[in-house]
Amino acid sequence: MLRRELLKGFGVLLAAAVLLAPYGNIADAADPPVIVLVTYHSATGNTEKMAQGVAEGAKGVSGTTVVIKRVGDVTSNDLVSSDAVIVGSPVYFANMSGEVKTFFDNWSLKFDLFRDRKMRDKVGAAFATGAGISAGKEFTILGIFAAMLNNQMLIVSGGGGFGASATTGPDSPGIDEKELAEARALGKRVAEVAAVVKRGSTKSP
Repeated sequence: MLRRELLKGFGVLLAAAVLLAPYGNIADAADPPVIVLVTYHSATGNTEKMAQGVAEGAKGVSGTTVVIKRVGDVTSNDLVSSDAVIVGSPVYFANMSGEVKTFFDNWSLKFDLFRDRKMRDKVGAAFATGAGISAGKEFTILGIFAAMLNNQMLIVSGGGGFGASATTGPDSPGIDEKELAEARALGKRVAEVAAVVKRGSTKSP
């Protein structure tokens, strides 16, 4: 009699396990998406092409929503609602372009994000394009990092040592596949790290 009751109880538990099995990842499925903002200034189309590569890499990470905009079109809500921001700029005299600098100035002047550190603990990354091999791409990326660090963001590298970059001058016109691969790698890593920051390290991004 006892054995029959035990077997009956085991059968009920087994049936429940089978029924619930398809819903084993229901908590993961309910996780809010990681929002990655990719924003850039591009006069010739080269930085825009790199931005598209960055966005493609981020989109490849499950659970990621990507917003891609030119810096002049970004709103305060775009920044506040994002989990990560990746900024791209062409090199102008070994620095970020005026449009990108104005974009960062607006974090304080227009969007009022700086005073209360509303970008604090969001993931930040950068990419740059420049005509020459030593035109200042790393200076441009580091300048973007400095603005992000002042807002207490978490900086992530990827693609190259500092971020993704492309040489677009006469000896290397346009964006080649290797440079696009760097852009995709940057987007992918930022999305992965942002997922860990948002959801915790115990869950796979």
